[in-house]
Amino acid sequence: MSSEDLEKYEAEMELQLYREYRDVVGLFSYVVETERRFYLTNHVDLQPRSTDNGEMYFEVTMEDAWVWDMYRPARFVRNVRVVTFKDVNVEEITKSDLEVPPGGRPGPQG
Repeated sequence: MSSEDLEKYEAEMELQLYREYRDVVGLFSYVVETERRFYLTNHVDLQPRSTDNGEMYFEVTMEDAWVWDMYRPARFVRNVRVVTFKDVNVEEITKSDLEVPPGGRPGPQG
């Protein structure tokens, strides 16, 4: 397999993953982003913790999550636990952000 074939394959996989994300995002309430992964979930619990020497880390647990990872054969996961010393971003998805505006185009209508 040439490097061009590999690049084409990865681009096709990324497009397929984006299409799957677009199809499932409306099923979830939260977006969770860690250093290594991007998740969609309906239940997230973020707990700050500290080590004995005072370093801060985060323990994140999620239930019924979807994982953005093109190398996973199954992206739906029943339970996820992440422990990280890096930043964790949790955002609530606003359902109105997912709706197609009247006329089918974003931006001012008029």
